[in-house]
Amino acid sequence: MKRGLLANLGIAFAVLVLVSPAVFFFLWMLSLSLKFEIDNSSYPPVFIPQQFAWSNYQEVFNSNRFLLYFWNSLVVTGSATLLGLLVGVPAGYGIARMKAMRSAFVILIARMTPGLSYLIPLFLLFQWLGLMGTLVPQILIHLVITVPIVIYIMISYFETTPMELEEAAIIDGADRWQVFRHVAYPIAKPGVAVSFILAVIFSWNNFAFGVVLASRETRTLPVAVYNMISFDQLSWGPLAAAALIVTAPVLLLTMFAQRQIVAGLTAGAVKGG
Repeated sequence: MKRGLLANLGIAFAVLVLVSPAVFFFLWMLSLSLKFEIDNSSYPPVFIPQQFAWSNYQEVFNSNRFLLYFWNSLVVTGSATLLGLLVGVPAGYGIARMKAMRSAFVILIARMTPGLSYLIPLFLLFQWLGLMGTLVPQILIHLVITVPIVIYIMISYFETTPMELEEAAIIDGADRWQVFRHVAYPIAKPGVAVSFILAVIFSWNNFAFGVVLASRETRTLPVAVYNMISFDQLSWGPLAAAALIVTAPVLLLTMFAQRQIVAGLTAGAVKGG
């Protein structure tokens, strides 16, 4: 009884130590976004202002074309995620059923390789094709992020799905595509949901691709926040408000889908009997 209590207290303390810095930085960013500049530069620091500066959020939307950049992020992330699922789910199924572990290892290497390694050759390719200044290069290069995530998650998930159902469908005359579509895919939907959520998170937050490939009209939100930083003046209130606007969609998605993430990852990590 006492050991169990100590173990629970130890786990709670470890979680507190790991999570508290992130929570503190988020709350401090929220505080910055709701304060006037005189409060943001005051000493000692003011955490809760006497009057909230909602004008910081209004300034972000009025002066930085954030609605356009928000739409660009939606288009890029949504298209890259959907294309990643269309390619990655069947690829993960094929690799899992063929037990092509070398291919899985190559996918893992592609996921671990820094995205900047792909950036220069793809930049030259998009420039040669005349696609620069559009959203197409960003969508295509984000597949470098989304496809490996989807494939690797689906490989581990399809490896745990029961083979008996697929074998029964094959005996009944179904071909491999019908087996995938009507048997394997419905069972693997939790894994698809996890792949979708993680692909959205990594694609939405990507900065390096957008800052190189985007024009003034095709910037995404992370690039737009970066362009708010200038050498002449740094307004912490609007900058923090913009950062929160970028963070909010992914944060809300993670909060509402945390059960699906845990259930999907757990199901894909345990071998079926």
